Amino acid sequence: MSKKSLKILLLVEDNPGDVRLLREILREQGEHDTELTHVERLSAAEDHLANHAVDIILLDLGLPDANGLEALRRAHAAAPRVPLVVLTGLDDEVLAAQALQEGAQDYLVKGQIHARGLLRSLRYAIERKTMEEALFVEKERAQVTLTCIGDAVACTDISGNITFLNLVAEKMTGWSLQEATGRPMAEACRILNATSHETIPNPMEMAVGQNRIVHLPSNCVLVRRDGFEIPIEDSVAPIHDREGHATGAVIVFRDVSEARAMALQIAHSAEHDFLTGLPNRMLFNDRVSQAIALAPRHLKKVAVLFLDLDGFKHINDSLGHPVGDKLLQSIAKRLVDCVRNSDTVSRQGGDEFVVLLSDVEQSEDTAITARRMLQAVAEAHSIDQHDLHVTTSIGVSVYPDDGPDAETLIKNADTAMYQAKENGRQTYQFFKPAMNVRAVERQSIEESLRRALERQEFALHYQPKINLRTGGITGAEALLRWTHPIRGLVSPAQFIPVAEDCGLILPIGKWVLREACQQARAWADAGLPLATMAVNISAIQFRNENFLEDVFAILKDTGLDPRFLELELTESVLMKHAESTASILKALRAGGVQLAVDDFGTGYSSLSYLRKFPIDALKIDQSFVRQITTTPDETTIVTAIISMGRSLKLRVVAEGVETQEELAFLQAHQCDQAQGYYFGRPVPPRQFAKLLATGIPEAVLRCAAGR
Repeated sequence: MSKKSLKILLLVEDNPGDVRLLREILREQGEHDTELTHVERLSAAEDHLANHAVDIILLDLGLPDANGLEALRRAHAAAPRVPLVVLTGLDDEVLAAQALQEGAQDYLVKGQIHARGLLRSLRYAIERKTMEEALFVEKERAQVTLTCIGDAVACTDISGNITFLNLVAEKMTGWSLQEATGRPMAEACRILNATSHETIPNPMEMAVGQNRIVHLPSNCVLVRRDGFEIPIEDSVAPIHDREGHATGAVIVFRDVSEARAMALQIAHSAEHDFLTGLPNRMLFNDRVSQAIALAPRHLKKVAVLFLDLDGFKHINDSLGHPVGDKLLQSIAKRLVDCVRNSDTVSRQGGDEFVVLLSDVEQSEDTAITARRMLQAVAEAHSIDQHDLHVTTSIGVSVYPDDGPDAETLIKNADTAMYQAKENGRQTYQFFKPAMNVRAVERQSIEESLRRALERQEFALHYQPKINLRTGGITGAEALLRWTHPIRGLVSPAQFIPVAEDCGLILPIGKWVLREACQQARAWADAGLPLATMAVNISAIQFRNENFLEDVFAILKDTGLDPRFLELELTESVLMKHAESTASILKALRAGGVQLAVDDFGTGYSSLSYLRKFPIDALKIDQSFVRQITTTPDETTIVTAIISMGRSLKLRVVAEGVETQEELAFLQAHQCDQAQGYYFGRPVPPRQFAKLLATGIPEAVLRCAAGR
């Protein structure tokens, strides 16, 4: 099953703070089409479920009118077919196990819930419930089939006593199920050699004793209860529990193949993903445990690879779930082709796969397989007349170095996979213990970020842009600063990537844009000269479906003339989906907003597209400006960008100017504007207002003044 948005969620929770937190997580993760219904009491939930359909229930076990397992049982009784996830403040493993036994799909502990884990738990709960329903349908179909087929079926327990007869078996033996249950097989189903009339060895005992399927000779007869003899052909097979131990046997008269196929299908469905046919989580964990048990004996290692697809969600959302499902099937086949028969590829759910490599001699063997998988997944997938491109990020953990059991190995491989994503995606990363420390630190930052807006911990500082011909301040760039109540000032390089990954960049970016526009309007009303207010826009903001609407709504609300707003976007943002980018940029330009390419020269741009895009300015990345003083012989990029900007009639702004030599070089080559520590560090609004009133000190601009 491909990833699907949650639809109707019933939250049964009496703590307003927890309700608000869960709503924020859903909203910030882009689950806008999720309908969240909240009730505070279980009785209200029962009333709601009696009259409304829901997709999933998120249930607090500590409610005013029901506590613990009683609350779970009542909720399950009210909606037995709806997946249910337990939410509690008690970190009690015994209660967790009991909740799962009582029908809960998952168990979440308050205070330990993060966005990725919550959404994954809810989606997987729905998926598991769907699989359970499908498995129930399979079992029900099997029961109906066994009742309706024209062949006789009988089952025994490990002692050889009858536990089941279908209708045909009742007619053929002359015994009803009620009468036959508990009786020895030899009494209710006497089977004789048709020639000698001697009783043949009990086929059930043979099947259980030899632990294999056995067949009777073709000349056997069944002696019915009234003495009538019926020739039979049959097959007898042992029945196993999960540990492989025989618990009884089943005998099928006449139509053996059809019954056996159905039994195999049911067993396969219980242990395999229905979409890809790959082993599911339960079977995969069992195989990892077996591989760990054998590894010391063979002096080998065991590797677990956790894969998460990059770019799958966009394909799934834009082309539809049927295409997404076929893409997952294509990827599953390629992954299987990358490993040996002794290895296991499993689908965990959504677009996540986990691979077991048994009998690993050295880590490089695992790295070779990981690189092979990266290449296999990245090759185009031809599906429904579409050539689809996705990549994957892979995390690797190795037994015994990275964990003693399947659960730990999978968790650590998952942690390493997210490190691979941070390293640029379409790569693999071996687990390192320090990653757990970083993961905890990252989670702490994410939790603090969720409260930062509400607690007004963010502020904007402003850095001036200087006209290199006149020395005047022509604009400001708004830069986000976060002062944590305990950590103090947190570097943007530390919290911006976290905000982007967890979706918080959308509300934060919207706040930055509104705050900058309000400040620009306030300075204009105060008569302070400012040509443009520049705001950086992230890729996630730019691709958000409400981006244009938000920009123009903020301009309208703040009363800022759109000509005074300049949005800065990087080359990579502009060049991804260039055609749709052009339409967004044209809409912004038509509304009067100015546009600049940030960090120009560090990405890949097509000159033809730059001509088509309604761009106003190019910003030279500070790494190139630094070469003016550090490697004077390598300044051709700076001069080339200035020349390109002039030929395209674009303003050119140099970033990160820190020395008089850099300023002189830029002026000599007729660069239009510059910003950097040479002119001033980013400062709070009040200090920047003084700069606007007084200008940059003449001594600082002596290079400009001399020209």
